Amino acid sequence: MMTSEQLFEKAKTLIPGGVNSPVRAFRSVGGNPLFIKSAKGPYLYDEDGREYIELINSWGPMILGHAFEPVEKAVADAIQHSFSFGAPTRKEVEMAELIVSMVPSVEMVRMVNSGTEATMAAIRVARGFTGRDKIIKFEGCYHGHGDSFLIAAGSGAMTMGIPDSPGVTKATAADTLTAPYNDLAAVEELLLNNHNQVAALILEPVVGNMGCVLPEPGFLEGIRALCDQHSVVLIFDEVMTGFRLAKGGAQERFGITPDLTTMGKIIGGGMPVGAYGGRADIMKMVAPAGPVYQAGTLSGNPIAMSAGLAMLHHLNDHPNVYTRLDAIGDKLTTGFRQTLDKLGLAYTINHISSMFTLFMTDRPVIDFAGAKSCDTALFGHYFHAMLDRGIYLAPSQFESLFLSVALTDELVDRIIQANDESLREVVG
Repeated sequence: MMTSEQLFEKAKTLIPGGVNSPVRAFRSVGGNPLFIKSAKGPYLYDEDGREYIELINSWGPMILGHAFEPVEKAVADAIQHSFSFGAPTRKEVEMAELIVSMVPSVEMVRMVNSGTEATMAAIRVARGFTGRDKIIKFEGCYHGHGDSFLIAAGSGAMTMGIPDSPGVTKATAADTLTAPYNDLAAVEELLLNNHNQVAALILEPVVGNMGCVLPEPGFLEGIRALCDQHSVVLIFDEVMTGFRLAKGGAQERFGITPDLTTMGKIIGGGMPVGAYGGRADIMKMVAPAGPVYQAGTLSGNPIAMSAGLAMLHHLNDHPNVYTRLDAIGDKLTTGFRQTLDKLGLAYTINHISSMFTLFMTDRPVIDFAGAKSCDTALFGHYFHAMLDRGIYLAPSQFESLFLSVALTDELVDRIIQANDESLREVVG
């Protein structure tokens, strides 16, 4: 059997950078990545036989913990009928009906295969609907690797030191306008300077890809009002927050209704999946109902639909999941703060329900500039100290953590104790 170290050395000869997604490479924290063999509930097990309590949960989907039995059963049952048909199925209709019933803004929905596909399609539909070309996004927000979004992107782009990717054309960049997150005045100025040219404004209602960054009071309401005033399609990227912050996502929690919503992660129960939906008049622009073309051989894959239906039905039928997630998040962040305050460390914790980030800075993190003020070297030392104690964090300062209800009170106490020991080790 090959160790993680050996697997990574081999992978680097076969896969660019040895990984299939940049943040997995551990570049920003140092060292080499762990190769995971299996997971169950709140635990990961690597190829070296070590066990970790994990706080990433496959970057969000495993809100109920790994290998949740009803999802496992749904997948096992579906596999018996073949893996893919390339034709309509009953489960696609059931999934659409369930999403429409749960997400406040969604009247019609189209399934795709990833969050990136969802955001790319949503932008295209918004452009087709409005007849305009430009979009507005926010610095540090990551909406997948579509060309239009790799302008002042967050997450992996920050980790790799490539905020704007080569291969994105100047013409594409010219149609992407950027503003600082939480800055309404900057958005208003962009809209005035590009009158009747902006098709859509896309944002994460709670940012997860420069670390967890919350909207300031009135920000989302102000964005909604500006989009209405300028006839701009408002798109909420809820690939991370959808079905995590509430049954209806961040839009339910904050009471703001976008025109389009992109979804992923949780709606597949861990299988590759994405979706976009919203107002019926906009969604009817999508082929074959309308002229905006978008297609996918594996869209609505029956295995992914089965996993997602089991996941969403559980969340829909058990609203206490969200109460429990709030309690876990509150207890963890309170415990972290107590140690940080005792040690006199400079820090900021941003937290909402089951999403949070410990930023190694005393500056408020409300935008990209605040996130970039962090001591990333200190975070790297902290990351490895936690890993040595069996706690698996996101291997980047610029990511949110995602909690699951599989975390018991005993495990939460163990994480808090590991945090205390790790921080004391880091500061000497």
